[in-house]
Amino acid sequence: METLSLIDHARALGSWIYHAIPDWVTGTVLLTGAALVAASLCNWVIGALSRRAARYGDVAAKLAARCKGPICALLVLAAVSAVLPVAPLPGSFAYLIGHGLAATLVLVLGWSAMNAVDLFADIYVSRIRFEDDSNNLQARKHVTQINILRTAMRTLLLVMTIALALMTSSSVRQYGVSLFASAGAAGLIVGLAARPLLSNLLAGIQIALTQPIRLEDSVVVQGEWGWIERIGSTYVVIRIWDLRRMIVPLSYFIEQPFQNWTHSSADLLGTVMLYVDYNVPVAKVREKLREVVAGNPKWDGKVAGVQVTDLPNASVELRLLMSARNAGVLWDLRCDVREAMITWLAREYPDSLSRRRLEMVAS
Repeated sequence: METLSLIDHARALGSWIYHAIPDWVTGTVLLTGAALVAASLCNWVIGALSRRAARYGDVAAKLAARCKGPICALLVLAAVSAVLPVAPLPGSFAYLIGHGLAATLVLVLGWSAMNAVDLFADIYVSRIRFEDDSNNLQARKHVTQINILRTAMRTLLLVMTIALALMTSSSVRQYGVSLFASAGAAGLIVGLAARPLLSNLLAGIQIALTQPIRLEDSVVVQGEWGWIERIGSTYVVIRIWDLRRMIVPLSYFIEQPFQNWTHSSADLLGTVMLYVDYNVPVAKVREKLREVVAGNPKWDGKVAGVQVTDLPNASVELRLLMSARNAGVLWDLRCDVREAMITWLAREYPDSLSRRRLEMVAS
């Protein structure tokens, strides 16, 4: 009798709790439980797959890592969608959750597409072999193209994903249609604000295809010399020689002239100007230049010469030509040659240094 009494009391307590708790609380608990179960199951399955994928190389490991988030999100959405029809929720609340699930599904699919773009781009870049030489134009060309196209694809997918997510709701869709269809001041302001973004995005695609610049190209922009450090979706970061950073819009490299010292090859010609006296032994200067550059590891062994280019202000202008494998090495080589030649002239031919002559004639 006591056992039956306890069972009856338990049944009565359960019936009271069932009727006392609102339906929306019960439905919310069911949806939350389904989401937690699906997330736990996904973490366990993806963890096992990741450990197994690590045995098959970096590509499989990257694929498992990229798929973890979207797969777990899809499983949680599937579990919540399966429980939603049987959950005791008010009609308006269930309708709102349904629209939220549809919009979330679109966002997850867009997330999956962006992860796929990143995965393929990373795999492609990982197969590019950079040589130990700075003149690795093909490798830098491919990396630049992939990075710009990846940024453009991610931006396009993000815009499309948000637009499709908003289109899942009739109220937001109607608002969006009325906003974009209006020809008022708001539409004009939005169009003017979006013009620089779109022009830079299109410029990025054009740069990826035509390759006027690449990563680590040596360029001169607005009188500043540096290297292309980063090409973003709307701007380019130039690392100037003194470690400053110049930020330039992408459209600048399509609309404005600039110098690219490594467009076709990285090797360059440099000059050192010497202003000396008329009695300078030019042949000896040529021999000494050959000797100086031959003993300098910065010289690439291609060009070394001396030319008499002008006779300004009672002096002789000598142009010393030399070549190096890239702009940075060339700058150092020019400094070394300038120092060595001046030191040599001062020691061996001091009368050949530039001087002023004054002639006094008795009247």
